[in-house]
Amino acid sequence: MDTVPPPAAFAKDFLSILDLGHVDFERLLAIAAQMKADRRLGTQAPTATALAGRHVALLFEKPSLRTRTTFEIAIRELGGSALDVPAQFAGGTREPMEDVARNLERWVHAIVMRTFAQKKVETVARAALQMRVINALTDEQHPCQALADMLTALEHWRGQVRGRTIAYVGDGNNTITSLAHASVMLGIRVHVASPPGFELPDRVVEEAAAVARDGAEVRRFTDPADAVAGADAIYTDVWTSMGEEAEADQRRRIFARYQVNERLMAGAAPDALFMHCLPAHRGEEVTAGVIESAASVVFDQAENRLHTQKALLLMLLGA
Repeated sequence: MDTVPPPAAFAKDFLSILDLGHVDFERLLAIAAQMKADRRLGTQAPTATALAGRHVALLFEKPSLRTRTTFEIAIRELGGSALDVPAQFAGGTREPMEDVARNLERWVHAIVMRTFAQKKVETVARAALQMRVINALTDEQHPCQALADMLTALEHWRGQVRGRTIAYVGDGNNTITSLAHASVMLGIRVHVASPPGFELPDRVVEEAAAVARDGAEVRRFTDPADAVAGADAIYTDVWTSMGEEAEADQRRRIFARYQVNERLMAGAAPDALFMHCLPAHRGEEVTAGVIESAASVVFDQAENRLHTQKALLLMLLGA
């Protein structure tokens, strides 16, 4: 993917990695890599005014450091303007979400939403026929993170991603759902190790199979050592996601053997990467030694949120 593939028919909204065709996906990652290289040019970058006159609303029901910061910077560095919409308007109680969407689309060109149910972003996308809708995280999917994950993998593996294996250890949650979708589209195998009752859903495995390339597949394990054996990267996430805080103590007991520590890393390939979407709870899902080790690329992933989201905005809204 050294060159940017030709444009394809891009979906109106980005609610899931599955909204991207294979050509769209490779084009987005190539554009992101170019925009990352061009960022040093500042206001002289070729895309510095790409979103001039465009307004993007940010509606966040959940806390955010990386997502909100990188989207605000991305919008501004593309010449657009960002508008903060108070979280109270995402509840659907003051007025229906359909009405919120129909109002906003009269004023803004896109909305970036971080919310709970995937159905909410889908409702807004259906109601707003002109406004672009971007899923910045729901309980079911985390597609913007997966974009950054794939750009990071491409960088560290020098573009040679096909045939690689990423082992994910932990809860079968929104992060691994989008990671599985994205990985197999680039020909990367995915191993998922989770405790019984916390597995990646069958639906996600089936969705991944439908878009997989070059023999890539998703395999599920209960033993983390089996999942990581020979893997090129080990990925984990917090054991307790936002909205599940009441289950935290129980989850710590259930997931204790799924910690990514030095011993587990030793079972992967000698030069395996460590990946995490952050925030990380050192001493729970990952040890401090692993996250601070030379294998860790977690801050590269965080940085690449900016560049992949700039590419996404450009493809959705740019000329």
